[in-house]
Formats: sequence, structure tokens, C-alpha cells
Amino acid sequence: MAASPSTARALNDRLALRLLLDRGPLTAAQLKTLTGLSRPTVADLVERLSGSGLVHVVGEAGAERRGPNAKLYGLVADRAHLAALDVRTRSVTVAVTDLLGTPLARASLPVDGDTGTGPAVDAAVALLERTAADAGVERLHSVAVGAPGLIDPATGELRDSTGLPAWHRRLASVLQERLPAHVLLENETNLAAVAELREGAARGREDFVLLWLGQGVGAAVVLGGRLRRGASGGAGEIGFLPVPGTSGLPSATGCEGGFHELACLAAVEALAAVHGLDPAGALASGHGPFLDALARRLAVGAAAVAAVLDPGCVVLAGETGHQGGPELAARVEAELAALSPLRTEVRATTLGDAAVLRGALLRARDDAQDALFP
Repeated sequence: MAASPSTARALNDRLALRLLLDRGPLTAAQLKTLTGLSRPTVADLVERLSGSGLVHVVGEAGAERRGPNAKLYGLVADRAHLAALDVRTRSVTVAVTDLLGTPLARASLPVDGDTGTGPAVDAAVALLERTAADAGVERLHSVAVGAPGLIDPATGELRDSTGLPAWHRRLASVLQERLPAHVLLENETNLAAVAELREGAARGREDFVLLWLGQGVGAAVVLGGRLRRGASGGAGEIGFLPVPGTSGLPSATGCEGGFHELACLAAVEALAAVHGLDPAGALASGHGPFLDALARRLAVGAAAVAAVLDPGCVVLAGETGHQGGPELAARVEAELAALSPLRTEVRATTLGDAAVLRGALLRARDDAQDALFP
């Protein structure tokens, strides 16, 4: 069945808006070429979008080409403002941008482990409010929060997890209560995968798994270009994966004995000490025996992922993946090739510590676009 005229207009408008977002300012002629629409149809949609306050003229394509076809049309960047929060066990980082993703302000705040739930939440909310004020933003449209732990797909809330501060679970709901904005909550590893997919090491891939290697260990699964969360939101809880070389088996209440025991930051630091290295600089030392030993450990978890999902690509992220870089990734790939008949490329993160915050900003921008774009 053919689309109605109103539906066709909405689809054309959304296509044009996405192109302006992804490629920057375009002329009507460029929009015509990229969309495949007729010149009158493009002229109508430009007029429609300009009238709605989403698009405006930002310049001309060239001084030698005057006239209406030379006008450059771009999105109105301040039509909406966005914020992202990267929530860690003992800190929170906030970034504020406009609709185009232009950075406006950023700030971080340490949160002591002895801080109570209420004071910690108040401090995080106040940090966001100050950062928005510093950016000259009076109202935020969308706020995305990235935090460790499982997100319940039924409620969208962070589930109670052993070892995680209680203020993590309260933050998103308090932000929603206090701010006239749409607040979204997502697992930090999933957000890192979104950022690596769209702007980082996994760009151009439809299938990959991101291994988050930090204080905690987790994974994010992307298949067919889509993030897969699982029935209970727990897809990628690879820290609980039973593997050889640990002290025992994990349990429902703790991942000791699982892959976490081999690959968490504390385990990496202990392995460095065994090799006589300073844990703080071990990954950057280029020490072959240490990197080989660590690669063998990481390959055990990567091999399990490859055997079940066959993603074709594994991205090493988190503190260990970032500091180990391409050298560690290459060693893990070689070890993985010896363990699995499935060809799996291993890449190092290209976004590093910024991956979670960048993924949260992309999530907030998507949310704003869905609300604003017809």
C-alpha cells in the first residue's frame, strides 16, 4: 500500500533532517542528490522544516554561486540541549551539548565511598545543574545516564547489585523528579558499545562484542547493528562466566570464581606484580611476558563469546583495553586463534575513557531527535 501524502512528507522530512545531522549544512541541490527526491519536493520540505524552527540558513555554498540554490541549510543547534552522566563507583562526570553534539560544558566530581545515598545523589544532581548553568542552558531536553549494573527491561531501573553504591539506583529517578527533561538510564558497557559502533573501533561492523575490562568485567553484544540486552537485561554479564584457572565457580550473589577473577583490574594488577612490574604502568611497559600472560587470560573469555555468538570482532575497552591498546589486542587475537576455529578480529578501543560519556550523549541525541523530528 502506498504511503499517504502526510506520511510521505514525514518520511522525507526525517530523512533530510538525518542527513543534515550526519553531514552538516547542505544546499537544496545536495539534499536533492542525497535523498533522490525531486526539486519541488525538496523545496517544500526545506520550507516546512524552516517554518518549524528546525532548519535555518547558515551560509552559502560558494561566493561564485549566488541565488537560492546556493543557500546552505543546517539544523538549529540550540533547538534542544542535551546532557550525559558517566556514573562510576566513586565519581560522576557530566557533559552538556547542543542538538548537534557541540560540547558546551563538562565537569567531574569525586564521590567518597562513605558518602550517604542522599548526599551523593544531591551532589550529582547539583553538578549537572551547575554544568548546565555554566553552558548557559536553562532547560535540558534529554539526559542520559550511564551506570554499572543491570537495567531491568521491565522497569528501566537499575537493579540492586552487590558491591554497587545505593546512590546509583536513586540518581536517575531523582533527576527525573527535579528536571523538566526526559531522563534515560543505560548500562555503561552498552553505552560504550554504542559509541564504538558509531564513532570508534567497531565503526562499519554489524556484529561485534565489546569486552569492558576495568574494576568490573562485562560485555556488550551488538548483532545486526543492534544492541542486544537479553531477556532480563543481563546479556554480556561475562564476569559470571565459569572459566578454567579460577579459584572455583561463580554464584548468583558474586562473580568470584568467574571470568571476573581473571580479568578485573585487581587481577591485572596482581598479575603485573607477579612479573615484577609496577601495576600502575604495567600495561604501557611493553613487557612481553606480562602481556602474553594477560592475553591468555582474556582470550579464555573471548573464546567463550566467540563460540556462542560468532561476532567476528571483539573490542577491548575499559581501563585495561584502553591502556593495553593495539599491542594487547593483537596478542589476544593470536591466543584466541589458537583456542577457537572461528576467525575473530580483536581491536582496541579508540575512544578510551570517553566511550561511556560519548555513548550517553549519542543516546540523549537520539532521544531528542525522536521527539523533535516529525
